[in-house]
Amino acid sequence: MAQRIGRPDRHHMSPRGLAAALVATALTTTGCQGMAMTHDQPQPTSAAPQQGPLTEFPLRFLRHNFGIATYAVQEYTVIYANRPYSGGPRPAREDVHPNSFNAVDAGHISIRNFPAPAIVRWKARDGTPLETEVDIGEIFKDELVLYDAPRGEISDRTPAINPDIVMEINDRTINVYMRAHLSLKAPRIPGNRYSNFRADLVQAWSKTY
Repeated sequence: MAQRIGRPDRHHMSPRGLAAALVATALTTTGCQGMAMTHDQPQPTSAAPQQGPLTEFPLRFLRHNFGIATYAVQEYTVIYANRPYSGGPRPAREDVHPNSFNAVDAGHISIRNFPAPAIVRWKARDGTPLETEVDIGEIFKDELVLYDAPRGEISDRTPAINPDIVMEINDRTINVYMRAHLSLKAPRIPGNRYSNFRADLVQAWSKTY
């Protein structure tokens, strides 16, 4: 009887030879399947985190926080980003604690750049009524973050910044400042790990009425 080419004749082979042939066939089939899977499946990618700077200079911002500080006025009203601020008589800046201004809170957070100009109405120290508009968008139209820290001291992994914009009404003068929280490469006070940042108030604009 003629045998089929390429396939062992199970009726004329010894048990040992038949077992060897079956093992060889199984290995060949498994190898082909493994090769097929290798070609069809995508190569795994590394899960290691990307290293390198997160910060791009110059620093820019798309949102900001807003707050006000008032000194030497009899009363005031400010409307900015649909939020009103108002109050009564305020002492002169020189009559309050020296650190009080630096601690001014910008409580209205994450305002998209930029709302309509702030509307400001107030009475100066001598009782003169004053009114103006302060265009925050014009003052910061380039959307650049202002800071006093030397560029070489700022960490290149500083996170995204929503700076504080602080409006000061002081008698007849309005000042606008920016304060940005910047991570530093090293602590300002050696050994004090909580001093590894800068958050200076930087004056951006001023006008006396």
